Order: sequence, then structure tokens, then C-alpha cells
Amino acid sequence: MALNVFANWVFNQEINTPKEITQILRSDEQVYKSYKTIRDVASFTNKRLIVIDSQGITGKKKEIYSLPYKSIHMWSTENAGTIDITSEVQLWTRVGVIKINLAKKVNVREFDLLLQEVCL
Repeated sequence: MALNVFANWVFNQEINTPKEITQILRSDEQVYKSYKTIRDVASFTNKRLIVIDSQGITGKKKEIYSLPYKSIHMWSTENAGTIDITSEVQLWTRVGVIKINLAKKVNVREFDLLLQEVCL
């Protein structure tokens, strides 16, 4: 099956929510969990997934993705195997598939619970 992949991120570990995320939240929005990639940060709030994508050599240029949960039609998770070093998550959305790889520091089953909390 060919997938239209819109985005592909690797979440390395859970982090405290950075200021650049808290500055763009609505007054009635709260962050459940935040994760970092090598240069980017993603936060799951009670309303949406926010990803700040650092671009360019210095990373000062930022692109912000905001995905309301109502746009997620379904998801799948796959735990890491013997050879795989990351677990895999796929979110099917209106714009395509978002692939998220989870490093060993991120528990895929806890991530499942997070998705259930925000999407159902």
C-alpha cells in the first residue's frame, strides 16, 4: 500500500514543555506531554498536536505545524523488535499520513494511551 507521507519525525525523549510552545497556547489549552527530536519539539495539548520544525543551518528559522485532533482519522502503533531500534506510530489525517518514530526512551504503550486520551 502506498502512503502519502506528509511528515516524518523521530521523538527521542519526553521533555518539559519549552517556552516557544507555551507562548503560542490558547488560554484554555494545556500541554499533556512534550517530546524532542534532534532539532525540533512536539507537544500534545488537550486540543492539538503542535510541532516546531527548526530549519536552516542555525535552526533559527521555525515552521510551526498545528494539527487539531479532529483531523486524525485513525492511528497505528508498532513496538520495536529485535533489529528495529525505534517503535513506529502512524497518524492518518486529512492531509496524509504522519509517521512518528519513537526512540527507546519513549514507551510506545504510554504513547498509545496519550493518543487515546486526546483522539477519542
